[in-house]
Amino acid sequence: MLLVLFTPRNKIREANLVFLFKQLMTWPIGLAVVENHLIEYPVREFTFATQTSFSFEYFIYPATCVIFVLRYPENKNLFYKICWHLFWPTWITISEVLIERYTNLILYINWAWYWTWLSLSATFFISLVYYRWFFKKRNEKAST
Repeated sequence: MLLVLFTPRNKIREANLVFLFKQLMTWPIGLAVVENHLIEYPVREFTFATQTSFSFEYFIYPATCVIFVLRYPENKNLFYKICWHLFWPTWITISEVLIERYTNLILYINWAWYWTWLSLSATFFISLVYYRWFFKKRNEKAST
């Protein structure tokens, strides 16, 4: 629903690029984390196909990253941008910690909340940089 409500209709291509790019990062990171027994997902959608959480790795994190990138406050001051960078990984991390604590969907084995926060911060930032680079190159070619 986040994607439908918060993605401008004229930026559907951009949303698709960010979504797929974020999936490209979350797939190997998520597999590495699970295969190294850092996190376990006792309840999974595809129990025989993968040990990662399909929902988190393929929908929730990429969809949230799309909103982060497309709604990025380019014309705001530095303080506002820093708050933007801190808010998004923080609320996802808080949500994940609550899910880990009160449900059986995530089990931290050798993991801590700050690893989630750091990995989300890094992948959100990399996605933003890639988005800017990709569409800057595209716009430069279109104007020549």
